[in-house]
Amino acid sequence: MHKAHLTATFTQDKKNYLLSYSSNDTKDSIALSLPNTQKIYLWEYEFPPFLESFLPEGYLYEIFKNLLTKEYGYIDDYLIFSLLADSIDSRVNFKSTHQSLKFDSIDLDEILNNDTDDTFSFLVDKFLTKNAIGGVQPKSIAIIKDKDKLNLKEVIVKTWGDEFANLAENEYFCLKACEYANIPIPKIHLSQNKNFLVVEKFIYKESEILGFEEVASLMNKGKNKKYSGSYEQIAKVIYPFLSDKKTSMINYYKTVVMNYLLKNGDAHLKNFGLLFRDDFSQIWLSPSYDIVSSVVYIFKDKPALNMFGKKVWYSKKELIEFGVKSCLLSKSEATRYYNECFEAKEQIKLDIKSYITTNPSFNKIGNRMVDILELDDTKTIKELDSELIRSWS
Repeated sequence: MHKAHLTATFTQDKKNYLLSYSSNDTKDSIALSLPNTQKIYLWEYEFPPFLESFLPEGYLYEIFKNLLTKEYGYIDDYLIFSLLADSIDSRVNFKSTHQSLKFDSIDLDEILNNDTDDTFSFLVDKFLTKNAIGGVQPKSIAIIKDKDKLNLKEVIVKTWGDEFANLAENEYFCLKACEYANIPIPKIHLSQNKNFLVVEKFIYKESEILGFEEVASLMNKGKNKKYSGSYEQIAKVIYPFLSDKKTSMINYYKTVVMNYLLKNGDAHLKNFGLLFRDDFSQIWLSPSYDIVSSVVYIFKDKPALNMFGKKVWYSKKELIEFGVKSCLLSKSEATRYYNECFEAKEQIKLDIKSYITTNPSFNKIGNRMVDILELDDTKTIKELDSELIRSWS
């Protein structure tokens, strides 16, 4: 919504937050969850979920915490958002009382070919007030020049801490597995020494910046409630918004299946979202993102959300039932799309095996991923556990 006029104001009053619209055009709505049909929105003691999606977490939050408590003597969400607001690249332009900064771009190849700790620290420092991104993993926004279109765009540079070895390669292969299953994914790049995964933001479409909203925000849930809910609820929440309902529900179903096959225990409410045109004329499921095989690090990890009232690793039978009951697929359709995902899993398993032969540093995590991918998808959780225990002990 790159318009010059003021659409709404967002203010803080003690522990309350107020968003008030100044226009009366529904096309000026800030987000899907904040339609301009209600003039005033009030949140008591809780930062608005849509705006919270721009707040840094984990690694980046600690950097802001150290910086701002020294500068201002305190830190809260409103202060962080105020500092980031002018630099947020999104469908909505934000303005705050804090002065905005100008950022020079950096060449993508420079990031990919120099993937060191020093480079990552440089990026965090250079683009600190550009880092309006969630997630606890160490990451940073970087601005690069699109060589094809000769314009600037943002990418997310991800690395990892000691407890999550080879996370960039893990996520790379998981997203590629989704791509094999014909699920849209962002454009991704694995750096030369495999220390970075560079993910191009998917909000850019030709000359337009698309709107994006996380499912957590659509459900009016902040980050503290991102593990509260179910995959059935996500389907119910997104369905009314979708323009091409069939295509998006198929992609949603396949994404859930891939999360189960890859054993990603962190597919929470903030890891699904909707994209939409500026005027809301088209709304669809966003590309899949933030998918990793978490069980290779946390052996007893479980799915982030409920399915059929439980957080367990369901097999083929239950996942097909989920497709029929929650994604409005026929049994033959759900079976076909499940099999498509299973074939993608088999293909990425071969890719990982081949990759390990020339990248021995990925041997431990890669072989654990292969073990997971080789599990029989009709077995019970106890049977799966016993197989992995034998393999990894």
